Amino acid sequence: MKLKQQINQVIKEAFIKAGIEHEPMSVSEATKPEFGDYQFNGAMALSKQLRKNPREIANDILSNLDLTGVLAKAEIAGPGFINLWLNHEWLASQCESARSDSRLGVQKRETPIKVVVDYSGPNMAKQMHVGHLRSTIIGDTLANLLTYLGDEVIRQNHIGDWGTQFGMLIAYLEEMHEDGSGSLKDLEQFYKDAKGRFDEDENFANKAREYVVKIQSGDAHCLTLWQKFIDISLGHCEEVYDKLGVNLTRDDVRAESFYNDDLASVISDLNSKGLLTQSDGAQCVFLEGDEVPVIVQKGDGGYLYATTDLAALRFRAQSLGAKRISYVVDARQGGHFKQVFNVAKEAGFVGPDVHLEHIAFGTMMGQDGKPFKTREGGTVKLIELLDEAVIKAKGTIKDKASYSDEEIEALAKIIGIGAVKYADLAINRESNYIFNWDKMLSFEGNTSLYMQYAYARIQSIFRKYDGPLEGSIVIGDALEHRLSTMLLRFEDVLN
Repeated sequence: MKLKQQINQVIKEAFIKAGIEHEPMSVSEATKPEFGDYQFNGAMALSKQLRKNPREIANDILSNLDLTGVLAKAEIAGPGFINLWLNHEWLASQCESARSDSRLGVQKRETPIKVVVDYSGPNMAKQMHVGHLRSTIIGDTLANLLTYLGDEVIRQNHIGDWGTQFGMLIAYLEEMHEDGSGSLKDLEQFYKDAKGRFDEDENFANKAREYVVKIQSGDAHCLTLWQKFIDISLGHCEEVYDKLGVNLTRDDVRAESFYNDDLASVISDLNSKGLLTQSDGAQCVFLEGDEVPVIVQKGDGGYLYATTDLAALRFRAQSLGAKRISYVVDARQGGHFKQVFNVAKEAGFVGPDVHLEHIAFGTMMGQDGKPFKTREGGTVKLIELLDEAVIKAKGTIKDKASYSDEEIEALAKIIGIGAVKYADLAINRESNYIFNWDKMLSFEGNTSLYMQYAYARIQSIFRKYDGPLEGSIVIGDALEHRLSTMLLRFEDVLN
């Protein structure tokens, strides 16, 4: 139910009756209840074109408005605004339709498209930390939203699983003489231990470098060790996704290694299109109006993130057939994505009809206003943050004696994980925000716990009533009118 679209149609019919041969501007939601439910401001925009006073134009529209169906009342205000009030009976009928519809009146897109949403993107060499929280939550929410609206959504988890560090890690894994399940429980510590061996033992360092080459050349032994490491590391990620209720699976993983065989052709194709320039030994693309080039191959032949991202864009546009590709990555990467998107379009890797977007977000900050860290200044592991959320949530559960231990655990997970997710989604996406447990787990204000508690109270009312809910929806006062209008805006809000 596109509420705004239905009101616009009433305005359009008034234009036709008034003989105004222009497409009307869209109505907007009124800022205050005394201004009605919606406002039409198009009369002023038409003033110059029609060479008439805006109020005169507004009066022409008003005198041709149908006030027998959607609208109950319309008034001219100010220099030519038209304030619009919706009809009680019409609103009630629309609410009835929504109530009887499993989708609450939300229509699926008439022309759905294939959308790739790239989000989460952990590095397999380390455990997920708080820096991955926002990408994971926002990305999954966006994917859920677009799926609900009818698009074909392809989730992509672009994990970091390639590069020189993996030679060091698999050499150390081999040295441990085990399957990795024990030593890899703490990836951070494993990485530190491997780095210590690399820095202190020249023989180990040489072996690690040798293993990098062997991985890249397809050596069976090294690839087996590498795959074992990746599998265990992905298991850590899946534990986080499970706690968060995030819909990312192994099938959604498209790792850096997936594009490895395509990187040489990215370079040759850029070269064949005349886009490459050699600068200080490196292969670069210089974009018009950009002083800093996009480096796609280093002087030693190595590739960069930009090269892999170009290969990924080409795969997503040409092989997956995506018409919209959304990267949910922090705001600091804005310059990188702008350049990569421009190169991909210039090279024809992505067609002109494909929409590329960077869904940027701000940083999670500590109470000191700096990026969120442990007391020792280290990076906070995401799994530990979520576990702490559940522990703290137990403290909010009232009358614990009424619940079993299992029920308390289940409630604490609902409250704690809900608090973390909602606190992230409730703020402006591009803003930095202060991580504050007390605020997140408050029963007051714009928090998940406030809404969960309100929902629980409503369910309690239904349980106590324990009878049939019959009859038609009747809108009897201004508050019910505002509530029904808000509910019917659901599809407009989603879109």
